[in-house]
Amino acid sequence: MGYLKYVRKLWQQPQENLGDAYRELLLKVRREPVTVRLERPTRIDRARSLGYKPKNGVIIVRQRVHRGGKMNPDIKGGRRTAHSSQQKVIKKNYQQIAEERAASKYKNCEVVNSYLLLKDGKSAWYEIIMVDRLHPEVLADKQLAGIAKQHNRVTRGLTSAGRKARGLRSKGQGAEKLRPSKNAHEY
Repeated sequence: MGYLKYVRKLWQQPQENLGDAYRELLLKVRREPVTVRLERPTRIDRARSLGYKPKNGVIIVRQRVHRGGKMNPDIKGGRRTAHSSQQKVIKKNYQQIAEERAASKYKNCEVVNSYLLLKDGKSAWYEIIMVDRLHPEVLADKQLAGIAKQHNRVTRGLTSAGRKARGLRSKGQGAEKLRPSKNAHEY
């Protein structure tokens, strides 16, 4: 394992362990655009554990999403109780939303995985590992080629964040109605 073990330990409590470097990184990413392509991952330990390989055709994208609850537009027209809720319940987590936004920006790439990098009171930043679908180095790698062949896997909920939102992290007793999908068991 080597040095990655120590990098992981630093990122377990970044505000204490990294100190000023963490604050500088937070200030820097706040000034950047919503979607940024990076040369290399900020958290190499997390990226390597999720499938990142330093080769051509594999890219890292940092994506910002707003935190907090989603709200419906202002309610108008009558006093019906069903319409009185402002809060919108979305069936996706913010990590999946970040992956979808990055995938729509880079249409020739498939999302491998992603991880949370930073968050403050207003925003959260995710780093997303993506592979070019037609790159020869990606197609030569057996693992990455399998991912590259799954077209639109992020919108179909096949990434780790998507599978979590679909409830597919649990197996066995209590999870009988999650497979093949939640919609397949609605009556």
